[in-house]
Amino acid sequence: MTTIIEAKHVNLFYGQKQVLFDVTFPFEENAVTALIGPSGCGKSTLLRCMNRMNDLVPNCRVEGELLFKGKSIRNEDPVSLRKQIGMVFQRPNPFPKSIYENIAYGPKVHGIKNKNTLDDIVEECLKKAVLYDEVKDRLHDSALGLSGGQQQRLCIARSLAVNPEVILMDEPCSALDPIATAKIENLIADLKKEYTVLIVTHSMQQAARVSDVTGFLYMGKLIEYGETPQIFSSPQDELTEKYITGRFG
Repeated sequence: MTTIIEAKHVNLFYGQKQVLFDVTFPFEENAVTALIGPSGCGKSTLLRCMNRMNDLVPNCRVEGELLFKGKSIRNEDPVSLRKQIGMVFQRPNPFPKSIYENIAYGPKVHGIKNKNTLDDIVEECLKKAVLYDEVKDRLHDSALGLSGGQQQRLCIARSLAVNPEVILMDEPCSALDPIATAKIENLIADLKKEYTVLIVTHSMQQAARVSDVTGFLYMGKLIEYGETPQIFSSPQDELTEKYITGRFG
């Protein structure tokens, strides 16, 4: 596999408080990588390092190296970087606009004005998010009228509209019911054919179902990572074993 994002000795501080400790981790291209661990262990913080979302947090300081396709993300324009590395958040956050405008917004910002081109992008992204058949007759209705699961798939479609290479997902199913969760998980399996997916999840069952590689974080440290079947069947570290067997966390 080819490494697309690499963390090298990453330390992160909020003011004087250190949250990540010497995290080194290769994220492989066209694979699903899951980050698991107890609440507050640094999973989402690590994820937000990948597209410099932590730049928006006051008093946040990152040390070490984060590389995207071999180049330091510190040297990248954040807007350009977030076009290549999209993000889907824990709770669906559609814009208070139509379904169509939610998808077309990003391409318009990046200079696409032709209506036929935008029509094609909207249709293609909704199909990739397995949402098109459900909304094709109401593209100009408010996105806020969709169910929670549909809104989350819309947000995934919106992230695809600017043609990223990587999609970051921060507990994308935590606010969804089991049926909507299953649809998102099936979608993730399809997305890895074209994209690299990094997912933070509080559900070990979900990590086991959807990911190729799993990393276990505990108190800001990467305790173990490896191929998902190995992590769940024969973890090398005692802490990992205790966590996945429910003895703490």
